[in-house]
Amino acid sequence: MVLLDNMKLIQLNIKGISYSETQTGAYALILNEVDGNMSLPIIIGGFEAQSIAIALEKELKPKRPLTHDLFKNFAERFNIYIKQVIIHKLVDGVFYSSMICERDKIEEIIDARTSDAIAMALRFGGAPIFIYDSILKQAGFDESTIKDDQKNKGSEKWIQKFVEEQSKHNPVPEDLKKISLSKLKSLLDKLVNLEDYEKAIKIRDEISKRESKR
Repeated sequence: MVLLDNMKLIQLNIKGISYSETQTGAYALILNEVDGNMSLPIIIGGFEAQSIAIALEKELKPKRPLTHDLFKNFAERFNIYIKQVIIHKLVDGVFYSSMICERDKIEEIIDARTSDAIAMALRFGGAPIFIYDSILKQAGFDESTIKDDQKNKGSEKWIQKFVEEQSKHNPVPEDLKKISLSKLKSLLDKLVNLEDYEKAIKIRDEISKRESKR
């Protein structure tokens, strides 16, 4: 990943996690511009939503480390620390991020899914999250322009609509048996490209069942 010095970086903080009232398993991580009115919703999976929610709620402490907790423990054991997260690219609705890490005063850039990067940033003392302004303008929305009779209801409705619309872009039919094997493989590729691994696993399992019967 190449960090572009000529582009402005905007710092974000985490507002919270929203879920679809109509689409099961659809979540959106909501990030807010620190010095502005822009907000950015990012579709994430259920596991990532749980991991981020646990990190946000300091009183929730799992008895055994979750995957992100384990990675943090591993990194700290070898004196590796996350300094910041940068959301640097948006392609076909998928955000690409990098973790800027440091060990022995040497920085390394590690590619990561945005949800994973933010889950890790939270575990490293709330490492700052940045995004290029061009991406924020493209994918975010200005809360100050959303009006409603009740406070915050305007943005909540916008986010709900966003989550539901994004969830419809990569639906998994309830009855996979009616779909041909070639279409299943095509759908699997699409879901993997969208990094929707929860749905991809369902498709992969159906493909494996059929191929095992050959």
